[in-house]
Amino acid sequence: MLYRAAVIGDSQTVMGFKAVGLTTASANDGPEAAAQLHKLAENGYAVIYITEQLAAQIEEDMARYNDTAEVAVIPIPSQAGSLGIGVRGLHLAVERAVGADILKQQ
Repeated sequence: MLYRAAVIGDSQTVMGFKAVGLTTASANDGPEAAAQLHKLAENGYAVIYITEQLAAQIEEDMARYNDTAEVAVIPIPSQAGSLGIGVRGLHLAVERAVGADILKQQ
């Protein structure tokens, strides 16, 4: 089975991902990002990267996919930089799986 990946973000950020062959979806705000997220998930994309700035605006929409094996929604930094959302999500996922935050920095 072939898994597809896509990136949701501002046009400047997604431009580089498009150049390497990923499907991209531009969004300027939360409602646009949520619509793109659901559209990509419904069309069989297994991995959907989304800029942290947009992810912060659609946390409830992203939560629909947290416990599914079909779609992984992964926050990434944008051209504007990182908000730390991706790292926090990774820590929470590891803590849920292992029972402790083994990635905690000293």
